Amino acid sequence: MEDVCEGKDYSFPKQEEQILEFWDKIKAFETQLKLTEHLPEYIFYDGPPFATGLPHYGHILAGTIKDIVTRYQTMTGHHVTRRFGWDCHGVPVEHEIDTKLGIKSKADVLAMGIDNYNEECRSIVTRYVEEWEKIVKRTGRWIDFQNDYKTMDLKFMESIWWVFAQLHDKGLVYRGFKVMPYSTGLKTPLSNFEANLNYKEVPDPEIMVSFPIIGDSQNASFVAWTTTPWTLPSNLALCINVNFVYVKVRSKSTGSIYVVAESRVAQLPKEKVKAESIPNGSVGDMKNTKSKSKGSSADKIKNSVEDSSYELLEKMPGSSLVGMKYVPLFEYFMELSDVAFKVVADFYVTDDSGTGIVHCAPAFGEDDYRVCLENQIIEKGADLIVAVDDDGCFIEKISDFNGRYVKDADKDIINAIKRKGRLVKQGSFTHSYPFCWRSETPLIYRAVPSWFVAVEKLKDQLLENNKQTYWVPDFVKEKRFHNWLENARDWAVSRSRFWGTPLPVWISDDGEEKVVMDSIKKLEELSGEKVTDLHRHKIDHITITSSSGRVLHRVDDVFDCWFESGSMPYAYIHYPFENVALFENNFPGHFVAEGLDQTRGWFYTLMVLSTALFGKPAFRNLICNGLVLAEDGKKMSKRLRNYPSPSEVINDYGADALRLYMINSPVVRAEPLRFRKDGVYGVVKDVFLPWYNAYRFLVQNAKRLEIEGSRPFIPIDRNTLENSSNVLDQWINSATQSLVHFVRQEMDGYRLYTVVPYLLKFLDNLTNIYVRFNRKRLKGRTGEEDCRTALSTLYHVLLTSCKAMAPFTPFFTEILYQNLRKVRKGAEESIHYCSFPEEEGKRGERIEQSVSRMMTIIDLARNIRERHNKPLKTPLREMVVVHPDKDFLDDIAGKLREYVLEELNIRSIVPCNDPLKYASLRAEPDFSVLGKRLGKLMGVVTKEVKAMSQEDILAFEKDGEVTISAHCLKLSDIKVIREFKRPDNMTEKEIDAAGDGDVLVVLDLRPDESLFEAGVAREVVNRIQKLRKKAGLEPTDVVEVYFKPLGRDASTLQQVLDSQELYIREAIGSPLLPSDLAPPHAVILCEETFHGISNLSFTVSLSRTALVFNSDAVLKLYKGNTKFAQGLQVYLMSRDSCNLKSEFQAGNGKIKVDCIENQPDVGVVLGEHAFLSVGDYYLKMRTE
Repeated sequence: MEDVCEGKDYSFPKQEEQILEFWDKIKAFETQLKLTEHLPEYIFYDGPPFATGLPHYGHILAGTIKDIVTRYQTMTGHHVTRRFGWDCHGVPVEHEIDTKLGIKSKADVLAMGIDNYNEECRSIVTRYVEEWEKIVKRTGRWIDFQNDYKTMDLKFMESIWWVFAQLHDKGLVYRGFKVMPYSTGLKTPLSNFEANLNYKEVPDPEIMVSFPIIGDSQNASFVAWTTTPWTLPSNLALCINVNFVYVKVRSKSTGSIYVVAESRVAQLPKEKVKAESIPNGSVGDMKNTKSKSKGSSADKIKNSVEDSSYELLEKMPGSSLVGMKYVPLFEYFMELSDVAFKVVADFYVTDDSGTGIVHCAPAFGEDDYRVCLENQIIEKGADLIVAVDDDGCFIEKISDFNGRYVKDADKDIINAIKRKGRLVKQGSFTHSYPFCWRSETPLIYRAVPSWFVAVEKLKDQLLENNKQTYWVPDFVKEKRFHNWLENARDWAVSRSRFWGTPLPVWISDDGEEKVVMDSIKKLEELSGEKVTDLHRHKIDHITITSSSGRVLHRVDDVFDCWFESGSMPYAYIHYPFENVALFENNFPGHFVAEGLDQTRGWFYTLMVLSTALFGKPAFRNLICNGLVLAEDGKKMSKRLRNYPSPSEVINDYGADALRLYMINSPVVRAEPLRFRKDGVYGVVKDVFLPWYNAYRFLVQNAKRLEIEGSRPFIPIDRNTLENSSNVLDQWINSATQSLVHFVRQEMDGYRLYTVVPYLLKFLDNLTNIYVRFNRKRLKGRTGEEDCRTALSTLYHVLLTSCKAMAPFTPFFTEILYQNLRKVRKGAEESIHYCSFPEEEGKRGERIEQSVSRMMTIIDLARNIRERHNKPLKTPLREMVVVHPDKDFLDDIAGKLREYVLEELNIRSIVPCNDPLKYASLRAEPDFSVLGKRLGKLMGVVTKEVKAMSQEDILAFEKDGEVTISAHCLKLSDIKVIREFKRPDNMTEKEIDAAGDGDVLVVLDLRPDESLFEAGVAREVVNRIQKLRKKAGLEPTDVVEVYFKPLGRDASTLQQVLDSQELYIREAIGSPLLPSDLAPPHAVILCEETFHGISNLSFTVSLSRTALVFNSDAVLKLYKGNTKFAQGLQVYLMSRDSCNLKSEFQAGNGKIKVDCIENQPDVGVVLGEHAFLSVGDYYLKMRTE
């Protein structure tokens, strides 16, 4: 393996860019597909975005989710085709062209020519394809851009024709008028789910208008309320509710007589109405007003009316009003007088707002249209006069407001009504109103001729198919999506536009004959023309002659782009014209993933079309992500610049960090994420740097073996390592298998968000338990074979964890793998060609639990030390561990003992399985858990829980449950609190305890002179380690450490060092050398003097290792010739120390020197004539 730099010098973004070059060089994605082509298919549907805009964090998030899942499925034995797709048609593209060319109306397009217009649209649909590919590739996502699909491709469009033809043949397509949300900005109707995408709080006018009752002896008028004055010129009826009671009242100030619902009288104006001035009023918002009048006695109504500004004249049931005629407000539709301008009834009229009388304009309200149809005011199938054109302007028939945009005409219409003396009340109110999600213009409801898919016929099957799908999170499926399906309405799939897939319907002028094309072949056969493009300007001219001799022309409409994307599972592989077996063997698809907004968009259209075509859902598994917001919780806005660009974040911290940050957030559970750049840095700091440091520690110590002249590091095979007697080897091997098990389990359940927290804990355990507690072994201080066992264990743990995390962090795992594979024969060229790790060997649940508890004990003991200002450098005499589990106590007092003693700097551990010896127990109910469940009974249960005896609590902990007041309470329902029982003769400063759950740690804090020397030794080691860092040394750098005691206590300090020599040598990896042993040629790297360390002073010096000679032995080699002896020493000191060491090892501790001019050849023996370090010489002298 090659050397690696320090974490602080490691650039994640630059390393990722190198990996991208490596992937390109070996054609990694293409090779992976080739290697897996014989495996079962895993079908993933990629929802097509528009390429007319640049990708944002929402795209990157969804792309990351898709990439993780598809990489995982590839590693678990599947062939996963991943083709990028592009949404090319529809109003988003047309809107851009309209804006660019200043197109205001449909007439402008026709004047320009549909061919020119469509080619303008075609020219921009792939504008940002290169930018998309660059960003998607940089995030680490593997997907095929070269073999992408586009909704404007001929084959894709042909499959859409087939889908529509199938629906038509099943009787699920019809043409009709429907009042729909209509965008005047885009000049097209929108689907109901599109209309719900963009609500805003806006003010609107609200008015009450009088409609004089024809033939009423008192000249009374109905009063209707509306918030859309622009619909009043199209009024054809008034609607009441037959279940309401209505009243006739006279204004005490003006004498005007009105008819309204009795519960709404209070909404009539209370001030005197003057001809020149109508007072403003306010009526409750129809959406937000919750209070409803239930009706009351006549006397009560009379009193309430007369207390106000009105006198009650008559009370009547709603049914008595039905059929009454009234004077029209305007005269634009007088030709309908025989059937219109009358009172009708329907239950959609409510009494929670307005007057209980609703004005009906059938062309501009869904209920209005239905009610007028049911009452024969208009006829089904007949052409409905829609007084507003495609641009949202009044048509010529509305002569007083001809050409005016409806919303702009509101004020003039109100003034016209006022001049007629028909304005009863005027005001304004703020409410939530739908706006076009593309053009940001207010939507209106407008009757449009359209082609519909009869979704309502499919409702029961849609609900059943939804049950067959698996969603993460499931509440989106069970609540949001279920409710949307429950209320599904027929879907208008046509648009009166130009750039889209044309409807394949040819129809006669009288509408009596029609032909629906299901293929290009059919069109060619019936028309006799060659077809190479299905866009409007290429086929609109084609006619068909029917069997009766009629000439059929294609209808003008094109498909809603949601119909195109909903057809994607079939159209992207040109089914049924190609890939029949591929589709039919793998439908429904295995996986889709998009944002929460697609529950009413793509997810819905996929489900509708697959249900209509095949009676099945389109997908089996779905991940639904939430929205990525700016840090302040607002929508990300280029204009506000309230978020960092994705490129900026990736260039600073890398794509892997961005991927993990988003995956480890609420956004993968369909909740919003407030994006914080600092959060991405946190992933680098908390995940990648510890991971990298564990890997670097492995590489450094593997290289150290070679530097020290041992055979190169080759990892021991896993089967052999399974038999390691080292408890931490057993533990980390088991923990790694648990990681593999967990990642497999969660990925199979598509719960990506649970993996990162588990990985964080695993990496923390790897670095802070395995590496930290095993430093001596990993550095070779317990023997070379033990070192190789520890390094091999660490190697396999890193390799396995990299494979398990490769789908999540494709760059970093590849970086580590490329170095790790250098010591393995037959390793795959890329980690992404590897199979996902299998669980190998047994997982040791007991040892994992024991080590976890050990860390709890260590944390508790550290807390006690901190409370009493007892640093870890201060040795303590004894720690008692109280726990009911004997096996755990055996582990702590046995195989884990040395780790606890060293980590906590204590001399002995006393296990205790009597929970009452050092603590008293009391129980308290967990109110947060039990409060809602028990309600009023909580008080009784609380009293009994608090009264539980010590024995009761112990029995409860053993059994896991207890019955109190007929309620079965579990361990999670009751908190068991352990309160330390301090021995009578000891104070808090002498002994203290800390507990967590069922474990209690008791520390003896009394000072002990016998521990003084160990404390001093620990302080000395601490200062040496700090000096190494100050000198910029790597952990694997070998140096000599010289020590010089200072002051009056020098002899005391030397005595301490002598007694603690073995501990110090193991801690620093070399003997502590007296300063007077430093040879003149020693290179001092760093030196520092310390004062007041345990009231002692000393100087520490660090130097490079230096050759030392036994002068007498060297002189003897040359029979007393001093010149020759000096020449040999000069020659050996000029040699590279590593090379010299290797030569001695190769010669079994002996080398022949025959290259010194004019000197005889001699054999130099290591340890007799020369020593490679002062430390070696010192230890030899001490031994002798």
